[in-house]
Amino acid sequence: MRTFGSFPVRFARLPWRVALRGSLALLAMFGLHGAQAQTAIVIGGALRMDNDAVWQRIVDEAGGPGRARFAVLATASVAPERSAQAIIDVLQRHGALAEHIPVAPRLEGADLQKNLADPVLLAKVRASNAVFFSGGAQGFIVDTLQPGGKPTAMLDAIWDVYRRGGVVAGTSAGAAIMSRTMFRDALDVMGVMRGQMRDGQEVDQGLGFIGDQLFVDQHFLKRGRIGRMLPLMLAKGYRLGLGIEENTAAVIHDQRVDIVGGRGALLVDLRDARSDPSLDVLNVRGARLSYLDNGDSHDLRTGVTMPAARKTAAGGPMPVRVSAAGPSTAGRGPVDSFQPDILGDNRIVQAMTELLTSPATEVRAMASRVRPGATADRDRTGFVFRLYRGADTQGWIDGDGDGNDVTLLDVRLDVRPVRLPDPSAAAGAATGAGGTFIAPAGMR
Repeated sequence: MRTFGSFPVRFARLPWRVALRGSLALLAMFGLHGAQAQTAIVIGGALRMDNDAVWQRIVDEAGGPGRARFAVLATASVAPERSAQAIIDVLQRHGALAEHIPVAPRLEGADLQKNLADPVLLAKVRASNAVFFSGGAQGFIVDTLQPGGKPTAMLDAIWDVYRRGGVVAGTSAGAAIMSRTMFRDALDVMGVMRGQMRDGQEVDQGLGFIGDQLFVDQHFLKRGRIGRMLPLMLAKGYRLGLGIEENTAAVIHDQRVDIVGGRGALLVDLRDARSDPSLDVLNVRGARLSYLDNGDSHDLRTGVTMPAARKTAAGGPMPVRVSAAGPSTAGRGPVDSFQPDILGDNRIVQAMTELLTSPATEVRAMASRVRPGATADRDRTGFVFRLYRGADTQGWIDGDGDGNDVTLLDVRLDVRPVRLPDPSAAAGAATGAGGTFIAPAGMR
């Protein structure tokens, strides 16, 4: 028996591996295609130049010191030369060769259209074994390399590098373009939850390096982007989404995802989820959330997650496993807490952690941000998040530390819309602090 916070927690015996989770569904989803040598490295933004673990992994995936050769594109940046040089400097410090490919709409004095088809620049890209996209505005990348959905000669050259087994890496905006679909300009997470998700505005075509079946997003935990990932996945038919946190990379190779860096990534699985599209706002029941931490790996074909070795070593001093049943303490109610802002920094992972370490059967939270002066019904729609355990929910919790070193698998999530009270209305007309439930037909 150990304690987590102020109450006891029972932990199951440490296993050597995680049981197979939903393998048949995921095998059908991804298929058993032959191994593909190419590697996509999706970085959640705000990558520190001193994050040696991530930068060295990027170089190693491209062949290692002395062999890795990068074409650096700062297409998304408002200061392309400065951004490209900073990336080149850190890649070179880790043993790679790197060169700036000057194709950026904000690059002063450059002929963008000429450079996109310049045989010398195209040859330099093809001579590389890796491409790195900087952060900035992802719209600049797709508008430059894939205007109107049509690939340029430069994009064809990048794909040539990737298809022959090369690496494509990108941070922030450079990560957003990795999916076939991307968020173009959707900084208002609550707006997306309330149904504002228009093609060509909030949403656009990405470049699709990671294929059609996985959606990725970045700055994920810091900016509470679970709220915008769920509506997009439901609208576009994605069953798997991966939200990568800042200063963290997801290395995707042959359907395996390795997490490296400062925090981790949230895996969203909608294979069993239900939703009522007639509501025209976010609502979902039965979503699965898994938090993959630094050092964890996940197999997209089988659904197996392997926590970092420090978590599964027998007798290890680091995080220990907690089972789906959770601890049991008499006298506690079904809801342990109600968090006021689930879209806050890392709040979704904190709520998941609390669920697995609490004797309560569920944890609830609210997304209820309202713009000043908003009066329309849609603007006054909030959302209740309900997190609860399933039969296969499990996790590895750092019971002796600060609770940040965790792996959490298959936490269930329901999200339902509620009508928020109007503070300017008379007290008798108010709906109450909890709001009024807008009941989806399939969720009553």
